Amino acid sequence: MVTPISLVFLVFAVAIASVDCNFEGDALYAWKTKLVDPNGVLQSWDPNLVNPCTWYHVTCDNDNSVTRVDLGNAGLSGILVPQLGALSNLQYLEVYGNNISGVIQTVIGNLTTLISLDLYQNHLSGIIPSSLGNLVSLRFLRLNSNKLSGVIPAELLQLVRLGNLMILNVSDNQLVGSVHRTNTRKFAVTTIIQDPRAQK
Repeated sequence: MVTPISLVFLVFAVAIASVDCNFEGDALYAWKTKLVDPNGVLQSWDPNLVNPCTWYHVTCDNDNSVTRVDLGNAGLSGILVPQLGALSNLQYLEVYGNNISGVIQTVIGNLTTLISLDLYQNHLSGIIPSSLGNLVSLRFLRLNSNKLSGVIPAELLQLVRLGNLMILNVSDNQLVGSVHRTNTRKFAVTTIIQDPRAQK
């Protein structure tokens, strides 16, 4: 028999679980509100659902936590938002081949489970944030064909030295400096693609 007190606890537990699941949905929906989506690829991103795992272009793990966002060549324009830093279990952020502008948000460096960060062929500007050096799980980093400027951060170059990255592509930007093909592990070598005009 369910007592009134146990019913209250059950309702409370369900409410807490819904809040946790929807936290990432809130973050993604906040991003949707800053995007122009002429092809309607984000039409399923409904903030009234319990979690975003039923949305198109979003993949979740068994705990209903977002692990992948696939929005490559989706015809989107707009910006990256700070709320993306809330996707703590994200492994793949694929937003290449769009018209995304503005800066690479520093909080993306909080996504320490990222394996692939593909922001190439957009209109991103500003510097590469040094916080990307926190992405110790990163294997693929493609930032090419944007309008990024400044130097490649030393913190990011540390990922090359550790031999974790498999591909680093920063070509076709307005960056200065170059990346050297040296690492401390000897058995892992990063494929580095950069502009030949970059100065050492």
